[in-house]
Amino acid sequence: MQKQYIRTYLNNKFLAYITAAAFLLFAILMGISIGTVSVHPMTIIRVISAELFPFISLENTDAMHSNIIMNIRLPRVLLAGLVGASLAIAGAAFQGLLRNPLADPYTIGVSSGASLGAVLTLFLGLSIPFAGMFTLPLFSILFSFLTIFAVLLFARKIERSMKVETIILTGIIFSSFLGALISLMIALTGEELRQIIGWLLGSVSMRGWAYIKIIIPFFVLGAILLLVNSKELNAMSFGEEKAQHIGVDVQKRKMMVLIAGSILTGAAVAVSGTIGFVGLVIPHLTRLLWGPDHRHLLPLSILMGAGFLIIADLVSRTIIAPTELPIGVITAIIGAPAFAIILIKRKNKL
Repeated sequence: MQKQYIRTYLNNKFLAYITAAAFLLFAILMGISIGTVSVHPMTIIRVISAELFPFISLENTDAMHSNIIMNIRLPRVLLAGLVGASLAIAGAAFQGLLRNPLADPYTIGVSSGASLGAVLTLFLGLSIPFAGMFTLPLFSILFSFLTIFAVLLFARKIERSMKVETIILTGIIFSSFLGALISLMIALTGEELRQIIGWLLGSVSMRGWAYIKIIIPFFVLGAILLLVNSKELNAMSFGEEKAQHIGVDVQKRKMMVLIAGSILTGAAVAVSGTIGFVGLVIPHLTRLLWGPDHRHLLPLSILMGAGFLIIADLVSRTIIAPTELPIGVITAIIGAPAFAIILIKRKNKL
């Protein structure tokens, strides 16, 4: 009886969205509330409401709390949420496209490509005329896009059928090679060394509202591209030939998914550095809870990924306070064992 109730609950997509949204809201409130100075959740709600609706009075709210919420913690929490959402939906799309739960922006080399683009921009001081602050994400997106196509081209050369395992192994090879190039630049750099290493470890600390303005347009564009292709991802998850037989333009849709995933990954890496395993763990967990239908898997991954990275960031800055750990360390500690478990389960099924 209890198992039947749990199964009915998990199959109810309305309840799934309510659960995921509640998790995200809880993560946002905890992320803003907990820190060196604790802030009551009602104070958070009152301050944010006053910013949105100026007619609401803030007479009983301390100016210090208001400053902490609006200028320090809220932008940090929102940035962590946007980065987590971007990596999670990109991971869900790559897993559906490649039909493998081990695929994500990190394992197929896209994150490393985006990292190389960002490090090159910082190392060489590159700037695109009229692009301004969008120079960094544009170079990250360009290199992530080039990397995924280099991986696919190389995998095709190795094996014409392009088995998923071959693509993932090729992605790992490219990640190692690009990582070596990044290490070379770090060895050659001077004053920028601390900035580049700190950025590579992954963090959303002290980024501010400017970084949210950078990632939002790319997140919206990438997420919309993936969401409009959710039905096609369902079809392609059964194989490209079957998808072609039911009328899906496989090459066009595959290109759109790869472009969207590169946009999301590149923008996320540009504002936060390399944060691994979010795109692996969250889509897999979401799929286990609420099924593989991409019409729901993609938006639910957005909510779960955002909440997860906010919680991971909260842990990174409080677990050994006042010292702050890189957020990438926390996600790796969680993600690496999860990766091993998924791999073992997949091996046992074969």
